Amino acid sequence: MPKTALPRLTTPYIRRGGGLVEASWDEALAAAAEGLGAHRGGSYAMLSCSKASNEVNYLAQKFARLVMGSNNVDSCNRT
Repeated sequence: MPKTALPRLTTPYIRRGGGLVEASWDEALAAAAEGLGAHRGGSYAMLSCSKASNEVNYLAQKFARLVMGSNNVDSCNRT
């Protein structure tokens, strides 16, 4: 049975007043940055895939440590 494609979103949406409203890209990026900023430090953790390249895992841990201020990084490379 073929899957039917869902229509793609062409405009970002942000939550305002309990619902989703259309927003500009600048508004959406600002809202995303604000939301991530609320979780800086110990309340943030980065999980990465052990099957990803070393470069991807490196960038993930750099983002977690430098941008988010968290040492909670795991790439499951123990398996």
